[in-house]
Amino acid sequence: MDWLKVNRDNWDDRTRVHAASDFYDLAGFRAGACTLRPFEPAEVGDVTGRTLLHLQCHMGQDTLSWARRGARVTGLDFSAPAVGTARSLAEDTGLADRARFVVSDVHAAREALAGERFDVVYTGVGALVWLPDLVRWARVVADSLVDGGFLYLVEFHPLADLLGDDGRTLQDDYFRADGETYDHPHTYTDGPELTRTRSVQWQHGLGDVVTALAGAGLRVDFLRERETTLFRRYPVLERTGTGEYRFPPGHPRLPMLYSLRATRSG
Repeated sequence: MDWLKVNRDNWDDRTRVHAASDFYDLAGFRAGACTLRPFEPAEVGDVTGRTLLHLQCHMGQDTLSWARRGARVTGLDFSAPAVGTARSLAEDTGLADRARFVVSDVHAAREALAGERFDVVYTGVGALVWLPDLVRWARVVADSLVDGGFLYLVEFHPLADLLGDDGRTLQDDYFRADGETYDHPHTYTDGPELTRTRSVQWQHGLGDVVTALAGAGLRVDFLRERETTLFRRYPVLERTGTGEYRFPPGHPRLPMLYSLRATRSG
């Protein structure tokens, strides 16, 4: 199976559904909504005037949210329809002068960007499962940073993938290394069925992520595990006052998200 083509076809099709979905609410974004999680700007710091590369940016809402905070942003994604939507959003929100979007597989980012380096490389939730080789990815990240620049990564915690639907039963293998092929008629948002339903995904342990980044020469500044997540992944989860979800009082907790920053030394 050509996993890259299968996943690109799947995401091209998802973009059609996502752009019209309530979940992504592009109208709300055009009106000024920010899609970054509250802790992200606090952990990244002031980005005014800094260059930021968002790998696997999808339709660009997180990318443009950084632009609204003053960064000069570049979003990169392998789905041409997603990049087209991102470019339209940049125009609609008056951010086209500080935002550009490029169609490229993440592994070819250095070639697609002609070797340009950035102050910050950003990767948001749900990105790493689409990559089979984190060592190769980490090298792309390191090669995309200026000396003193850093990666900021926010991801779903791999432990949260192991539980069954009840949120209690251990169901999957943490050390599974092979790609898993899925065939789902719907994406994770509201909306109609997909026409290209197959995808291939990989599970990566936390140690795999940290080791890949260290092997690429990056220094891990922090790794923070979080007990909240972005949606009701299990029926037992309760919504917090900030719109996130967590296990109720008395239920054993486990990390649901993590954030990591790693710096390229001079």
